Amino acid sequence: MLLLLLGIILLHLAALVLLFISTIVSAWVVNPTGSSDLWLNCSTPNGGTHCISATAGEWIQAVQALMILAIIFSFLSIFLFFCQLFTLQKGGRFFLTGIFQILASLFVMSGATIYTVRSSDWVHKNDSFGFAYILAWVAFPLALLSGLIYVVLRKRE
Repeated sequence: MLLLLLGIILLHLAALVLLFISTIVSAWVVNPTGSSDLWLNCSTPNGGTHCISATAGEWIQAVQALMILAIIFSFLSIFLFFCQLFTLQKGGRFFLTGIFQILASLFVMSGATIYTVRSSDWVHKNDSFGFAYILAWVAFPLALLSGLIYVVLRKRE
């Protein structure tokens, strides 16, 4: 039972770390002359750096909000897990923890989908997606899996 709990906690923490990294790091789109993330779109034409703020479009603000909500819900989910671990009666399920984690995964999926569809407004079409964008997509199934495990998990002695 201890190994199961440790595995669930490590899976949850891995998803949370991936969410933090993908939200903060400026590598959602990369090219040889600049990078773009959820907060700034920077390019270096002729040796000088030129950055455009994310206030340029409502869709990028929606992606920012969804990614921040995903981090908040994932953090609340692990907090609720530890609270329920000590207060939940024997045989009870971690429904609230699982629902929060599933919501976090849906927020990540929605934010990454919006960014995929609308990124041509924000960056050039020939740019490639960076590692932070890929980490967001990797965090989605990890968060969803941990949320489903929480829903199925029963508290044992």
